[in-house]
Amino acid sequence: MYDVAIIGAGVSGGFIARELSKFNLKIAIVEKESDVACGTTKANSAIIHAGYDPKVGSLKAKLNLRGNAMYDQITKELGVPFKRIGSMVLAFNEEEFNIIDNLYKNGLEIGVPDIKILSEEEVLAKEPRISKKVYKALYAPTAGIIGPWELTIALIENAINNGVDLKLNTSVEEIDFDDSKYIIRTNKETIQAKYVVNAAGVHADKISNMVGDKSFTIEPNRGQYHLLDKSEGNTVNSIVFQSPSKESKGVLVLPTVHGNLLVGPNHEYVENKDSLETTKAGLQVIMEKSSKSVDNINFRNIITSFSGLRAKTKNGDFIIEESEVARNFFNVAGIDSPGLTAAPAIAEYVVDLLLKKDNAITKKEEFTNKVEPLTNFLMLDNHSKQKLMDRDERYGRIVCRCEYITEGEIVEAIHKGVGATTVDGIKRRARPGSGRCQGGFCGPRVMEILARETNKDITEIEKERQGSFILTGETK
Repeated sequence: MYDVAIIGAGVSGGFIARELSKFNLKIAIVEKESDVACGTTKANSAIIHAGYDPKVGSLKAKLNLRGNAMYDQITKELGVPFKRIGSMVLAFNEEEFNIIDNLYKNGLEIGVPDIKILSEEEVLAKEPRISKKVYKALYAPTAGIIGPWELTIALIENAINNGVDLKLNTSVEEIDFDDSKYIIRTNKETIQAKYVVNAAGVHADKISNMVGDKSFTIEPNRGQYHLLDKSEGNTVNSIVFQSPSKESKGVLVLPTVHGNLLVGPNHEYVENKDSLETTKAGLQVIMEKSSKSVDNINFRNIITSFSGLRAKTKNGDFIIEESEVARNFFNVAGIDSPGLTAAPAIAEYVVDLLLKKDNAITKKEEFTNKVEPLTNFLMLDNHSKQKLMDRDERYGRIVCRCEYITEGEIVEAIHKGVGATTVDGIKRRARPGSGRCQGGFCGPRVMEILARETNKDITEIEKERQGSFILTGETK
């Protein structure tokens, strides 16, 4: 019997689990995929927004501002890559300037620090590659970029270290209530919990419907991206937006925390909540629109393209509340942009709702707030590299030449904390396969190491989801 069951192991579920693990509660995270961070968390713009665009008084406005301010301390504790590089929203004419001027005034009312309007000269001084047709821009220095995979993995590892149970490959099929507890029937086991937190992303409405709450519908909205090689990583220094429309923040251009260049997303509603394919038309739109902002982006250096789904609702704001028809059931739904930014504040908000509901919940005397990050061999000095190789020769074997990843780092990623069990899981933790060849050379070696370290036959190794086998047997 658990006190709290959290459904969904994305960044929202991860932050909620970590925050709840500060209290004397028995907690489970239930995730249908083979790893954490497999939904919206793994495919987004990886931006910590400054917070000037949500509607004043909305949950998005309140929690974006609070969440942004929390990231310096959180990423320091968890050893997660994070950089405050600032953002610009570009205007190319008077009409677009009126839009960004309204964003500026909105941001001032919300309380976003240090935002200002830049002239054409000031924009080009900061960003020489911006189109010379730029008129003015809204500059927000508190915006940043982050590694959302690393963040979620570290959050859930930290939660586990503080007593939380993680149940992967566990799909919720039915939820009942018997006066004092919820009975959650899954494909693997039956879980009982006094409280349920529904953080199931694009599937949050399906989970809510299981307890008779049909108060909202998730409308999946797909965004496609191009990721460019590290040779293009210095194209811009900050996050470059275009003036937004009512539907989206538009196509943006930004560096990633790992030194690549990211361009996208587009904006399209889809019916299927697993519709993660990219399309020729969608990717073409990204290239055309981004070229309005930044001159001469070298799209010949695209190394991969991908898409992600936003969990949108008609009300346009986060839904974070106890269900009106199912007591002790809390919906954390419609967490689209700026959900990643707001996530730590969302967790505080959820915990506050729970504490108001149950004043018998007490705080732990001890809470471990840190996790040790994986070794980053490339970033070590020569003395530290040699010392590490003397201790474990596997750190002397380069597996991924693009990203300079060693066998030792891959073995760490398998056995540390929330250990990787798939090829993509290894990629999210240690980055082999993230470089120019996208695993073309290192992929087979990663599979061999994963099979060896997990005592599996190599034909049992999966790329990502259950059943995504790469090999079926020998051909010769």
